[in-house]
Amino acid sequence: MTAPPLVLATLDGYAVEGGFDHPREPTTCYRPTIALGRHDGPGDVEGLWQDYEEVIDLAASLGLGGLRLSVEWARVEPRRGEVDQAAMDRYAAVARHVRSRGLSLTVAIVDAAWPSWLGLEAWLLPWVVPDVLAQARRVLTALAEVEPRLVMFADPEGLVSRGYLNATAPPWRRGASDDAASARAQLREILRRAEGDPLLGPAMVGDTHTVGVELAPEQIKRERQGAARCEEFYVRSLVRGSGPTASGAGLLERRGDRWVVRASTELLAALA
Repeated sequence: MTAPPLVLATLDGYAVEGGFDHPREPTTCYRPTIALGRHDGPGDVEGLWQDYEEVIDLAASLGLGGLRLSVEWARVEPRRGEVDQAAMDRYAAVARHVRSRGLSLTVAIVDAAWPSWLGLEAWLLPWVVPDVLAQARRVLTALAEVEPRLVMFADPEGLVSRGYLNATAPPWRRGASDDAASARAQLREILRRAEGDPLLGPAMVGDTHTVGVELAPEQIKRERQGAARCEEFYVRSLVRGSGPTASGAGLLERRGDRWVVRASTELLAALA
């Protein structure tokens, strides 16, 4: 009998950490349009870059199987070939804390934002392929002590549809169906090469399914039943965050100077 999928809440770094797309901070693909005033950036959000341990401790009480952490590429490699070792060490410390609380850990290499130096059209540029694979190897090597699972792209179809069809995310194209097809092909090539990589392949997660915390508990239960054949079932998100990539809601929220559970008992029961 197939085991039910592991239920994990996501921590989407660009939306929750703070410290991106301001002067003298790591810049992402959203920086040009933030600078033009088309939308707000993530700002300082809730400052999870300092508070990760606090929300992880609280997450351990929710009955979840684990967390999926986005290791933000723009923070780790703010300029091509220049790795911020202190940032990588911080992610490693966060990963160890997740595992110390008895939670499973999956890391995402690319969520919704990527380093500005990759270019807005990153998923059409062949030279990007080895860079993505190099970043994935770098992350797994740095976090090897805790043996995380790996997803290369948190939402590969979303990268394509939002960027090339709906104009709701970089590179802000609408109806570019030919380029969308090319971007899909490049993402598939990256995944194919990762699956064949002796380091990356064994760590990669198979099929996944993602739901939003804003859904009603009964709907989440139905989604879980429909995703019975998946390996991991993602609940987006542990913390809502802010800015263009923020989730619709979060299981936790900050009240004053402390973090508390926002989710209802009915919602938590649907995730247990």
